[in-house]
Amino acid sequence: MISQRASSINPSLTLGVTATAKKMRQEGKDVVSFGAGEPDFPTPPNIKDAAIRAINEDFTYYTPTAGIEPLRKAIADKLRDFNHISYEPEQVIVSCGGKHSLYNIMQVLLDPKDEVLLNTPYWVSYLEQIRLAGAIPKLVSKINEKIDFDNMRKQVTNKTKFLILNSPANPDGTVSDENELKYLADFALEHDLWIVSDEVYECFVYNGIKQISIASLNDEIMEKTVISNSFSKTYSMTGWRIGYTAGPKDVIASINRLQDHMTSNPTSIAQMAALEALNGPQDSIKKMIEAFDKRRMVMVTRLNEMKGIDCKIPKGAFYAFPEIKNTSLTSMKFTERLLNEENTAVIPGVAFGKDDNIRLSYATSMQEIEKGMNRIEQFCNKL
Repeated sequence: MISQRASSINPSLTLGVTATAKKMRQEGKDVVSFGAGEPDFPTPPNIKDAAIRAINEDFTYYTPTAGIEPLRKAIADKLRDFNHISYEPEQVIVSCGGKHSLYNIMQVLLDPKDEVLLNTPYWVSYLEQIRLAGAIPKLVSKINEKIDFDNMRKQVTNKTKFLILNSPANPDGTVSDENELKYLADFALEHDLWIVSDEVYECFVYNGIKQISIASLNDEIMEKTVISNSFSKTYSMTGWRIGYTAGPKDVIASINRLQDHMTSNPTSIAQMAALEALNGPQDSIKKMIEAFDKRRMVMVTRLNEMKGIDCKIPKGAFYAFPEIKNTSLTSMKFTERLLNEENTAVIPGVAFGKDDNIRLSYATSMQEIEKGMNRIEQFCNKL
């Protein structure tokens, strides 16, 4: 009865672990969860007020599928001023979140049996969305947190359609520098590949590191790049479900036609909130980054003091991705036992294509981090 396509979808392990942790809390258990990929800060008041105004002013009807013109213009202005890319509002479409943006891109660019180059570790939904489009993921390893271009070159065939770039990256926090991006751009142009650039963590970089949008390098690569982004992380709006895509006009027009028949427009109220997010004060972002930076160093320092664990310092995003192979446990077994024995939730690395690792989000309070680190250390000492 259920289609083969739907039956082939694997559930998100990240959402599954987070849901289990929440259920245990509802049962009265003292659970520390490092699972959720969302800031623990509230949505800034000015953004919430904008949504309330939209409701009170009855801005509750359909909008254009691509989003209201003022929001598309504000996104184009942000891309120009922050990312140094010149897009017209017609090259922007607003979506129901970052996942929706990426799904739209996959459906518009991919045909069955096409191939996509995907770096490991990868965010869980990339793999499933590629497969939902009938395409084939070709996994490319990293060496010392850098793209392995020799391996990537071996994976390219006449079926390869695009590569996915996620910088800063979920789950390992790597950030591609300008040299790596230039090499990647040249590689893509050499092989006539699109680049799908997921820039949802663009603001979360540390120690003076700069996030660079690959489309800003030159006009030639800009014409072969489609950007996916979201308001979820930057403005702590994960539940609002509002994101956007930017790229060449023909790609955006195709996404618009697709979205016509899927969601119509993104929620009108969330669009007004997103407009205020871009046009209003930006100080909440700096506060989050400063807090995450401190938490990052506390978490990584503690993890590296534990038996059997080795953790590199993430340069961006808000995750630690420690290696656990010296514990002799698979990532699933480590995760299951840690949750059952110490009431502490982490994400198994196998969800990201790396069974020797686990992922922990430090987008939680310092108190929870300290408590959770104590529990993980206690767990490791028992192994």
